[in-house]
Amino acid sequence: MTDREVEATIYGNNMAAPLKTTVYLDPDDYRRLKALARARGRAPAELVREAVARYAAAEAPPRRARSIGAGASGRADLGERAEELLAGLKRR
Repeated sequence: MTDREVEATIYGNNMAAPLKTTVYLDPDDYRRLKALARARGRAPAELVREAVARYAAAEAPPRRARSIGAGASGRADLGERAEELLAGLKRR
């Protein structure tokens, strides 16, 4: 098996049940897509899926850590009184 076959196999196996859609391209973009796919030995649909995945990942809002706010004390003055509150703790 060549590197390209391995890459294609891995790509195909990682896809959940694919959904079908229709994309309308202007003739010039379609010709460029076909030429690029031919030059790379890949299917045009594969290049479109890759481009959509990259775009969606780049445009997605940043994920917030689920731990943010998990330790909320409920005290609005905690930042202002941190030293005072920590001074009251005893060391063991």
